Amino acid sequence: MNYADRLDQAVLSKGNPCLVGLDPHLDLMPEEFAAVRDPEATRQECASEVTRFLVGILDAVADIVPAVKPQLAFFEVLGPEGIAAYESVVAASHERGLIVIGDAKRGDIGSTAAAYAQAFLTGGPGSDPATLCDALTINPFLGSDSVQPFLEACDAAGAGLYILARTSNPSSAEFQTQGSPTLTERVADAIGVWGAERLGTCGFSSVGAVVGATHPGELAALRERMPHTPLLLPGFGAQGATAADVVGGFTEGCRGALVNSSRGILFASRDGDAANWKDAARKAAQQMAEELSQALSSPA
Repeated sequence: MNYADRLDQAVLSKGNPCLVGLDPHLDLMPEEFAAVRDPEATRQECASEVTRFLVGILDAVADIVPAVKPQLAFFEVLGPEGIAAYESVVAASHERGLIVIGDAKRGDIGSTAAAYAQAFLTGGPGSDPATLCDALTINPFLGSDSVQPFLEACDAAGAGLYILARTSNPSSAEFQTQGSPTLTERVADAIGVWGAERLGTCGFSSVGAVVGATHPGELAALRERMPHTPLLLPGFGAQGATAADVVGGFTEGCRGALVNSSRGILFASRDGDAANWKDAARKAAQQMAEELSQALSSPA
């Protein structure tokens, strides 16, 4: 099934567009996992604790949210053991029926891009299909020839892409808002072209865009510019964006976007009972879903 159709079904099934970012900051993990901050701990010990923590998070939120987004960097810092942990978390996410978006932001030329696409979407020699992603974030700023191998992988695997268009970090305007049309607008138009050939029956494409929820003033304009593009909206919660800020990213019927929260859910226990970190994560996910539901159902 087309990725856009799988995603649309998952969001409708759960009744909310919440995306939980699986970013295991070692410094923020609950005290129960203090071993990850021990300078004498081995990579394997840290990776095992990261896996245990994130599987606990999955158990806490899997019946609430439709999708998760593991961030590769926090696994890669632990070397091969970290990559094994990442694959375990991806497989555990699939076991719980969740859409998995690999947050790798890969982008390179020719055969290198093809290798990245194979690693995350179609699988290399001996790959376990359970460890592959449903979709992948990529960086388009090397040009269309760097995106093409990912598009081909999506077609082969029925997978999706989220292409960086307007990111949530503070200095993103240094490049992304320059020019006329701006770099962001040029990328958005290209995303629309790439996506037009990959529409699902739901009316959305398998080629999505990353647009920061921290730019609410631009969000509605980009949604209008990309009417069939599923959006991934980072920046909710810890980065300052609110439920009201993301409304412009949705289409009629409150469809077409996922809203990401990472630290606000994973480390919600830091604001209360640290021992009950699973309960805190679950309550934070429920609160996020309720806030979004209220904002998206309110009259404009």
